[in-house]
Amino acid sequence: MGRLVHFEIHVNDMEQATKFYGDVFGWSFQDYSEYAGMPYFGVVTGDESEPGINGALMQRQSAPPERGQALNGFACTMSVENYDLTEAKIIENGGKVAMAKYALPGMAWQGYYIDTEGNIFGIHEPDVNAK
Repeated sequence: MGRLVHFEIHVNDMEQATKFYGDVFGWSFQDYSEYAGMPYFGVVTGDESEPGINGALMQRQSAPPERGQALNGFACTMSVENYDLTEAKIIENGGKVAMAKYALPGMAWQGYYIDTEGNIFGIHEPDVNAK
């Protein structure tokens, strides 16, 4: 079975991107640029005892996505404890709403955002009372 074990978010401004994801989600970073031969920062997304994966921020190799273009890749979605608080952090740190909060009835609250590098990502707050 091909289980997802790593992600890479392509960025133009590594300092801006590490600040955004660090401030919004509390991620920590390890500089692996020497090994990758380009700006490449490993991402630790949480405690190893909890479900989830780690990944990286890597130097973008082409033009960034244009606002409004169709997604061409994978959208990463992060589980959060408080949707509204996380959305406020996203906006405070320069992110923008791509698709406003909506209910997945009986399951969760979901929405999509654009990071400071033009990438789309989602946030997901489990809530059996969502409707």
